Amino acid sequence: MSSLGRSEAHVLASLDALCATLARVAGVPGYEYPPSDDAADGARALDAAQTLFFGPNVLGASTRVMVTLPPEAATDRALVRALVEAGMTCARINCAHDNAAAWRAMADAVRAEASAAGTECRVLMDVGGPKCRIETVHAAEKIRLLRGDRLVLVREMACAQTADKVIATIAFPEILDQLVPGREVWINDGKIGTRVVAAADGRAELEVFRARAKGEKLKPEKGLNFPDTELHLSPLTGKDLADLPAVVDIADIVGFSFVQRPEDLTLLHGHLARLRPGRPAMPAILKIETPLAVRNLPKLIVRAGAAGPVAVMIARGDLAVELGFARMSEIQEEIMWLCEAAHVPVVWATQVLESLVSEGSPSRAEATDAAMAQRAECVMLNKGPFLPEAIRFLGDILRRMDRHQAKKSARFGPLHSWPLEELRPD
Repeated sequence: MSSLGRSEAHVLASLDALCATLARVAGVPGYEYPPSDDAADGARALDAAQTLFFGPNVLGASTRVMVTLPPEAATDRALVRALVEAGMTCARINCAHDNAAAWRAMADAVRAEASAAGTECRVLMDVGGPKCRIETVHAAEKIRLLRGDRLVLVREMACAQTADKVIATIAFPEILDQLVPGREVWINDGKIGTRVVAAADGRAELEVFRARAKGEKLKPEKGLNFPDTELHLSPLTGKDLADLPAVVDIADIVGFSFVQRPEDLTLLHGHLARLRPGRPAMPAILKIETPLAVRNLPKLIVRAGAAGPVAVMIARGDLAVELGFARMSEIQEEIMWLCEAAHVPVVWATQVLESLVSEGSPSRAEATDAAMAQRAECVMLNKGPFLPEAIRFLGDILRRMDRHQAKKSARFGPLHSWPLEELRPD
């Protein structure tokens, strides 16, 4: 009768229709088909949420484009104009960088250029959350880590020992007290894989088991991931709390990094309500970056949706490291299915067309990844010198893929690559 395999956006209407069909086959009276319009309610709700979060359709594609603004966007109007003209309808400001004056200048430039172009562009501001990074590196010589090498993370340099050749301090030193031998620590978006071999008060000795043959450089500001350690850190750091007044004053949307538990959202919305008395709830994007956030995603959506408009970002950089790269493809599919059922728009983020954005030429794998991203409501590009070109290239891919795919459903459009007469048998 039905596999119910594509019913995410209209589950109740699909079940009602299936029950009515079964009743007719079985000769059981009293079951009516739902109004045909019911099956479209979910798609309409998702379309409305997509426009609220990511702006109007200026690309002629079902998917919008979000761009992470570089620092020069605060002063370079020509750059912002080029991004808007290329098709950016949501500008992301990362509060981990720059300051409130620069953020305001970026937002003002985006809105002014969008208005001049006769369109709209939303402004998203991400609060950084408890993202752990390397703060300082001390080494006897220029360091490039190879498999089998060891490094030591310390709370402070007083915890180092004379035999330690490579020493680093981290942004949240209290994490060191939660590490035990055997636990993994990944550095720089998974480029360096290490395992704890010894732990003591204020220090953890790590051994590298994953790195390229030529080694990997260890630098300050590189991120750290602890995939098999459940960290106990506040979801909002002191810097986040200091940034929130500027966020509510400047942004259209707030991005919540490293949200993991429903109570994290209660904390955020409490601060937002205090800073926005009497105003509607601020739309929020939940950045899914850890296995715990994936497990709690249904609860997170319900809690956030009870407070105001909600969207989800699949933050594939940290999430891939935390989950393991082999699981990433499967999990991003499941997140999109769940969010479609909840009528919650999704952002496909991290390293989309990275080679094109940064170097001016895409890889084949990146082009395929961008095509897969068409099933999300928005795709995020990171900052780089070739951003306008990347937006146009992405728009071309999204329009082409719209002819073939709508969410999970293949459209079975006509084949344009071969004339019909060539497909007929002799």
